[in-house]
Amino acid sequence: MAVPKRKTSPSKRNMRRSHHALKPMAFNECANCGELKRPHNLCSACGHYNGREIVSTEA
Repeated sequence: MAVPKRKTSPSKRNMRRSHHALKPMAFNECANCGELKRPHNLCSACGHYNGREIVSTEA
């Protein structure tokens, strides 16, 4: 069974965890309606993606 030879110091432990932090979500402005949307995702307000209407939002 593998057992560590020495105790991992808090500094080493925290350096290992340095990439575990949550990053803020990125938002872009929709080119069609100006609403904020996630990049590479369909706009939930107007239904456009990449300059084309994908989903009709009319009632």
